[in-house]
Amino acid sequence: SNNDFPLSNPLFYATIMNVRIDLFLKTCRLVKRRAVAREMCDAGRVLVNGREARPAKEVKRGDVVTLMFPSRSIELEILAVPVSSKKPLGDELYRIIADKRIQETI
Repeated sequence: SNNDFPLSNPLFYATIMNVRIDLFLKTCRLVKRRAVAREMCDAGRVLVNGREARPAKEVKRGDVVTLMFPSRSIELEILAVPVSSKKPLGDELYRIIADKRIQETI
């Protein structure tokens, strides 16, 4: 058969597809629930390539995502996007560039 795309390698597809940022954060276990990812986006605490991201913003391999939690800020590069949210791959999908603690200002 003239099958150009070997389905046996799902990670190959993961490098050419896009996925919503809220789904990416949940699948990578960076947040516990997709609703939390949406709240973070709405509060302006998720940046994609330096710009505030809406929950539906599509991300792809090579994008740099910054997450601002109350006590720390994490910057990571997306290595691949998940093909399915059923089987979490976790930290195989990203590489942490920076992880900074945020000092409480009183």
